[in-house]
Amino acid sequence: MSLRVNGRAVPIIGTARIYVCGITPYGTTHLGHASTFVWIDVLARLLRHTGVAVEVCRNITDIDDDMFEQARSQHDDWRTLATRQTYRFEEDMRLLRVGHPTYEPQAHVYVDEVVALAQALLDAGAAYERDGAVYFRGAGVAERAGLDAAAAAALDAEHGGRPDDGSKDDPSDSPVWQRSAEGEPSWPSPWGPGRPGWHAECAAMALATLGPGIDVHGGGADLTYPHHAFEAAQAEAATGVTPFARSWLHVGTVTVGGQKMAKSTGNLVLVHDLVEDNWPPAAVRLYLIDRPWAATWDYAEDGLAAAAERLDRLWSRAGTPSTDVASEQAAVDALLDDLDVPRALAIAEEAGGHTLRSVGALLGIF
Repeated sequence: MSLRVNGRAVPIIGTARIYVCGITPYGTTHLGHASTFVWIDVLARLLRHTGVAVEVCRNITDIDDDMFEQARSQHDDWRTLATRQTYRFEEDMRLLRVGHPTYEPQAHVYVDEVVALAQALLDAGAAYERDGAVYFRGAGVAERAGLDAAAAAALDAEHGGRPDDGSKDDPSDSPVWQRSAEGEPSWPSPWGPGRPGWHAECAAMALATLGPGIDVHGGGADLTYPHHAFEAAQAEAATGVTPFARSWLHVGTVTVGGQKMAKSTGNLVLVHDLVEDNWPPAAVRLYLIDRPWAATWDYAEDGLAAAAERLDRLWSRAGTPSTDVASEQAAVDALLDDLDVPRALAIAEEAGGHTLRSVGALLGIF
């Protein structure tokens, strides 16, 4: 079986290993998050439909600067906040019919693995220790990602990379292990008490659960750099296995009025709010996937209404007496070709009957 992602064949032999960057558990779950996880679920369903065994790892990043800041602002313990928000996230995923992942590692449980990763990078000469922190040498990471130094520095600063940290040899270097600030949780390490760096958390959790190489890595397009670039670079430097990810599913950004939907901007459209407003979860799911997965798109309630109307039409069409086997295979082939949901649905809708019921179930909307 051969899947195509971004126009490139990704042959799957044996078990398909999929890693997707999960939530930082506060302010969950907005449509930007949900879009990524629904797309990964479509991919996993498709592979299983074709007879491929699938392992999905979807992490919880509960050791995070923003996580701690939110807990402080809400006068809450960070673990209590994380537990409460993770529960809400799991319920949102259930409503959207997203299957439970094979692995759901929480960063605070994988601190020892980050320590092991840091030591491996030190042993490989890809990192250095200074003042109780371990820094990964970032030279060349931006270039590999197709970015010039200025663009990379701007993105690094935007995502909390602290390029002005005077302990670094180079502004592009990234903490694998860092000292905890006052009031932050801390764990022991050979270099002193501290906590994991963001990119190292995902690298360690992916390596620990899926091994040194994965078939598909998913996440929002906004994570392409620096997060995914440094995650992959650290994993490859530690293990010597390249590429870390054979393919990348960078799901398109969701905007509201042209502005990125994000916690920092406060323009979140939350799944549980939509459901409480009586939007069918299956219509929300259809709204998220009836488009090219990499495309940036703007949320609008009339678009959601159109998805709900289309879902009703699909249900009606699925009741027709049709068993067009060729059309069903054509729809599956469309999905195998870069997850082309619009083309697969068009084929299935025209065929109706069994084909549409089968494809609708595969996509998780029936």
